[in-house]
Amino acid sequence: MPTPIGGQFLLAESNPANVLTPEDFTAEHRAIAEAANQFVDGEVMPKVAALEAHEPGLAQSLMRKAAALGFLGLDTPEQFGGLGLDVISSSLVSESMGRQGSWAVCIGAHAGIGTLPLVFFGNDEQRRRYLPRLASGELLGAYALSETSSGSDALAAKTKAVLSDDGTHYVLTGEKMWISNGAFADLITVFAQLEGAGFTAFLVERNFPGVSSGREEHKLGIRGSSTTRILLEGARVPRENLLYTPGRGHVVALNILNLGRYKLAVGMLGAARESLRIAVRYAQERKQFGKAIVEFGLIRAKLADMAVRLFATESACYRLGGLIQQRLDDATDTADGLPPKVQALEEFLVECALMKVHASEMLDFVVDEALQIHGGYGYTEEFTVARAYRDARINRIFEGTNEINRLAAAGTLLRRAQGGRLPLVAACKEAARIATSHVPEPADECEPLGHEQKYVEAMRQLVLLLCGLAAEHFGEHLGEEQEVLAALADMVTELFVIESATLRTLKCDGANFAMVAATRVVVFDGVQRLDQLARIVAATCAEGDELTAQLALLRKFTRGPGLDTIALRRIVADAVVERGEYPWR
Repeated sequence: MPTPIGGQFLLAESNPANVLTPEDFTAEHRAIAEAANQFVDGEVMPKVAALEAHEPGLAQSLMRKAAALGFLGLDTPEQFGGLGLDVISSSLVSESMGRQGSWAVCIGAHAGIGTLPLVFFGNDEQRRRYLPRLASGELLGAYALSETSSGSDALAAKTKAVLSDDGTHYVLTGEKMWISNGAFADLITVFAQLEGAGFTAFLVERNFPGVSSGREEHKLGIRGSSTTRILLEGARVPRENLLYTPGRGHVVALNILNLGRYKLAVGMLGAARESLRIAVRYAQERKQFGKAIVEFGLIRAKLADMAVRLFATESACYRLGGLIQQRLDDATDTADGLPPKVQALEEFLVECALMKVHASEMLDFVVDEALQIHGGYGYTEEFTVARAYRDARINRIFEGTNEINRLAAAGTLLRRAQGGRLPLVAACKEAARIATSHVPEPADECEPLGHEQKYVEAMRQLVLLLCGLAAEHFGEHLGEEQEVLAALADMVTELFVIESATLRTLKCDGANFAMVAATRVVVFDGVQRLDQLARIVAATCAEGDELTAQLALLRKFTRGPGLDTIALRRIVADAVVERGEYPWR
């Protein structure tokens, strides 16, 4: 199978056989996920109230218990004290840990962005010195990028680093903001402007002179996690603790955030599954008008919509995980000097950014519906759904706001197209030709998901048509049209998601009746959203008769038979209620 490239799904349909789905998980994958779930059930869930009260030493104790089971070193190579497991194993643990918001932040800030800079960018001496202690929990990690004046514009950081007169250490001065694990992290990856070189990463130990933490932030959600400022007041950092290359801190920051966004997305799958499970169980127990509310059509419709959106996001996330793993497996040295595995991560920058956006907005929908099913009780802190609702909100801000991620994804696609790295220009021209000359063939009624497959291909051409239209209209100024770029990013996301759900169900041969129903809803709803987005973009690029002609072209792609989505959602709801939770894992 050829090495996958980022954005390839925009160019041609994929073979279901080449797409990783949750049904492909090995027995080892499932065992790892079960062990992680048992840890969360046995060690984390009983202590959530104490975590939120910041019981002294509790978070650190839980982290070290997790370390004893190997959960802090999943991505760390074996020669440096970790397990060196594959992306999917690590993803499944992130998903399980994501069931509880505060805990997910604690462990993610350590095992993810707190450790991975060293894994991917550290030299062997740095790795030998720190990685075994990070994997064992002897040291706990954090990642310090944001500042009070540079959140989304992180590379504009004002923290300064100056080499000492004797050349033995760097002196760091500045203040980092919103640092997860900030109160107790022992090793912090800090980014600063190095005099004479520019943006640079450093490995900063808490016990270095001049390093301290600010007070705990009083937060809306994830209250059980530590979030503080990191104060660097003439902090003395040994010269050998400069990470990677002077002036190349942006390479460290952006590529670690790529993987961090993917890990965050799969973690939100766990949070969504937990909220759906809580909502189903409550609906089965709560009685109104003489019967359980789970028997009411509108409650069942909510459960179905929660499951459908989760199914779509799960399908896309693990498809992406499979692509990342294959690219990592095929990684070789490159001419630009980037570590091979970093090059592999950078390849899927677009997909990682968009899945973080999609998953966070899916989770917001799921927790909102879960709270609504609880009615007034859901609005009280006595019920766990209130905490889930609070905790979910941060994810649209974490790892770059959703707005920034939409722009980053669209901008990257634009640059790759202009540079010839991705042949999008030719594909957009072909989509325009198809739109004006091609009459869509009817779907094969006997083929599984025949209409859905036709729709997916039509939506691919629709997305390409609108990308080409926007590029032609705005020309070199397209990069300045934020609203248009965001709409195009959402169109690209919808395509990736509806195709992922369809490919997953096709790979299962359509044997699961409820999965087929969910897929049909995913595609139908996705087409409606794509149609609306396409109209918005078209209206910014044309007017009058030209706009009328463009809208007529769009209808060639989006028209199709009606669909009884109420009946399909009832099928999904039956599966959810029968299982008492998300039904496809």
